[in-house]
Amino acid sequence: MIQLFHTGSQIITSPDITIGRRNADFGQGFYLSDNVEFSKRWARSRKGETTYLNTYELDTDGLNIKRFGRDTEWFEYIYSNRSGRDDTLAGFDVISGPIANDTIYDTWGIITSGLLKKEQALRLLMIGPVYEQTVIKTEKAVNALRFIRAEEISPEEIASYRGTVRQEEEIFQQQFAALLAEMTGSSDQNI
Repeated sequence: MIQLFHTGSQIITSPDITIGRRNADFGQGFYLSDNVEFSKRWARSRKGETTYLNTYELDTDGLNIKRFGRDTEWFEYIYSNRSGRDDTLAGFDVISGPIANDTIYDTWGIITSGLLKKEQALRLLMIGPVYEQTVIKTEKAVNALRFIRAEEISPEEIASYRGTVRQEEEIFQQQFAALLAEMTGSSDQNI
């Protein structure tokens, strides 16, 4: 049994796996995180709407689960999904692993341009903190997911988390530029 969290403008007692985008990291499904603090970072404050942190328990017994690490297989699967290709792992009930940073397209372009070798470019995806996501992909997995509770997240708390995200993004951008400069032999840190 694992505890998972999802933020949004609704209390979701029965997730619908067909609503999510096909071109998300792990394909279509209901996205959650096992990290409550990270889940709150995804929260948005919209005028006239309440934002909720939904809490669930997932009974993993009997589920077909794919677990990724930050590696080539993970990178290629996410790139394929974000490119709108057919989901090659659609047979899994649950997929979990790191969230890709938004430089994945840039990194793929760096690989295909010949500027860096694939192994070097993949190093760019390894920088920054690792946050995990879990995607419920089948009705079997939905039936194994039990809603526990929903609690409101205040606009002030959301603003605080958005500030944390901005700081992390700035640090990530600096690390990305420094590593790219190191790998290409460039001294310009504003790449």
